[in-house]
Amino acid sequence: MSQLYQPGIDPNLYTSLLKQKKTQLAEMLAPFQPHDQPEVELECFASQPTHFRLRAEFRIWHEGDRCFYAMFEPGNKSKAYEVTDFPIASELINRLMPTLLDAINASELLKNRLFQCEFLTTLSGDALITLIYHKKLEEDWESEARALMDTLGFPIIGRSRKQKLVLERDYVTEQLEVDGNTYSYRQIEGGFTQPNGEMNRNMLSWARDCAVPANTPDNAIGGDLLELYCGNGNFSVALADRFDRVLATEISKTSVAAAQVNIQDNGINNLIIARLSSEEFVQALRGERTFERLRDVELSEYDFRTVLVDPPRAGLDEESVKQIQGYDHIIYISCNPETLGNNLEQLTETHDVQRLALFDQFPYTHHIETGVFLKRKAAN
Repeated sequence: MSQLYQPGIDPNLYTSLLKQKKTQLAEMLAPFQPHDQPEVELECFASQPTHFRLRAEFRIWHEGDRCFYAMFEPGNKSKAYEVTDFPIASELINRLMPTLLDAINASELLKNRLFQCEFLTTLSGDALITLIYHKKLEEDWESEARALMDTLGFPIIGRSRKQKLVLERDYVTEQLEVDGNTYSYRQIEGGFTQPNGEMNRNMLSWARDCAVPANTPDNAIGGDLLELYCGNGNFSVALADRFDRVLATEISKTSVAAAQVNIQDNGINNLIIARLSSEEFVQALRGERTFERLRDVELSEYDFRTVLVDPPRAGLDEESVKQIQGYDHIIYISCNPETLGNNLEQLTETHDVQRLALFDQFPYTHHIETGVFLKRKAAN
């Protein structure tokens, strides 16, 4: 028998848990505070305590004639815990969950060998549902899935081994309001997106504030922006109006395809995204290699003064760190304080920390998202 899933979430504890994270991060970043300047205050951006997560995935557990959403204890897949609601997920996910499950349980065809269900939603009210099976999906499945799609009011994707059936579309469209601007983002199923939409909005606003436009006399940055690990253009799109030109790189084909749509949908004409890894792009910048994917990009014409990096948990490789040390300003978004610290050991040899931020992207977990803004040290 399954047991009911009881999430370890108490909104009354959120403030104290966030305070612990802030203390922990401040201690980790203390060695990188500038020595001859006032201490940089750690800005802290709190999440909503509930309904903050825009995507969720559940195992579908079969017990007798019914199936249900299930989760498991870490490292123990033998006992399924039934999930009837999921308070950290968006309100839209919570509304869709029972309607979808009732329809699945009412249909032997939809229920048979269903293995997993994934939800992707947006702050602006769009949604996409993926059903994953241990069987080949035939025309009769598609017919019932389309009827279900009409009931839900949102598109469905069917997946099984070496099979992907897109019944309408395989993406959602987010409309984000940031600093009085509206940005449109295509987010593709299976691609990386920021899971906490409100926190993403805070991150974009913070990065824009770091990149003060060139026509502002004080603290002006100006010039061109280089971005490594740009994903679907999340930061590039929102920062494009802060710089003369933006050149960004991303290795994922899925993310680059979404980024190209986002450039067009937002009417941006000063942003180019190239499908290269960070390591490859560094080689191109140094003239060590040429790439066909950069054939229409004249790197020597760019005036890069600022670089933005949002690397994976492993942080930046050594050569990328050396490369970004050559720019006046660095905006570093990190999902791993430990590898951030490793990179800052080298970066603070040439740059001073100007701003620090904690973005609580993942409440009730130990994960910490950090923003660091660095400026090249003044020449002696």
